[in-house]
Amino acid sequence: MNSDAIAIVIAVFGGLLLLLACQRLYRARFLAAGGSALMGFLLLACAALFFVVSLNLHTYARLTYEQPIAEIVFEGRGPQRYRATLTRMPGGEMQIFMLAGDEWQLDARVLKWKGWANLLGLDAQYRLERVGGRYRDIEQERHAQRTVYALSENPGIDLWEMSTNYPRWLPFVDAIYGSATYMPMAEGARYQVSLTQSGLIARPLNSQAELVATKVAVGN
Repeated sequence: MNSDAIAIVIAVFGGLLLLLACQRLYRARFLAAGGSALMGFLLLACAALFFVVSLNLHTYARLTYEQPIAEIVFEGRGPQRYRATLTRMPGGEMQIFMLAGDEWQLDARVLKWKGWANLLGLDAQYRLERVGGRYRDIEQERHAQRTVYALSENPGIDLWEMSTNYPRWLPFVDAIYGSATYMPMAEGARYQVSLTQSGLIARPLNSQAELVATKVAVGN
């Protein structure tokens, strides 16, 4: 049962209690009607809370094992300038960005739940946060043009912020963490990004990506 279903179930019970309150009020059972009405409104308020939380969770994708989440390919557009095409998986949505630098970096947020929350269908979830370019040289990183783009919106109640600021209020959240991966940019280079329970992993998909990654690894 996911968070949407939980909100619906709670709302149904709240509505039934309000109907019961109306019935008791009709029979002049004012005290019982008041109690039923109060419980009904409380349940409807809880359902509304679950709904706005669920709205935020819909910006995340479920994570139960290592899975490919994106592919990114580069086209050179000048010295330290690249046109990056990011394709999300498995949906196939494509986004295009102009990145400056020597390397690209992809960031994600990950939410993990306590065991009992998993029983309700709340598997670990992730959300791609941003993509950007970075320079290998520290001085360039400090002073040269920076390019970074947001990859998601943040509607509803942000559980990430709440669990950071008020961890005792959210005992069902097991862990929250950010994860990032970066690799070199090069003409024609293509990479696949996967997400595991321990974070993001980027792997070359073609010879151009393998060649530039090898050169960087050996310091050439």
